[in-house]
Amino acid sequence: MLTHMLAEPIAAPYADLETLVQRRLGGRVRDLHIVVRPNGLVLTGWAVTYHAKQLAQHVAMELATAPILANDIEVR
Repeated sequence: MLTHMLAEPIAAPYADLETLVQRRLGGRVRDLHIVVRPNGLVLTGWAVTYHAKQLAQHVAMELATAPILANDIEVR
């Protein structure tokens, strides 16, 4: 579980969200972390394709009740 400056720790409803998203992605995103902010979620990590980055965002949107504020997954 990763927290950024100004971020709150992942709350109970989101504690397993990283694991659930990773399972759905099948390892397409490395070092995936979902940071909970007061008004939504930020995705971080890295992927080898833009498609994997977008897929991570769509899976997180499907599974989470909070909005996605930023998809900071780096495409390398």
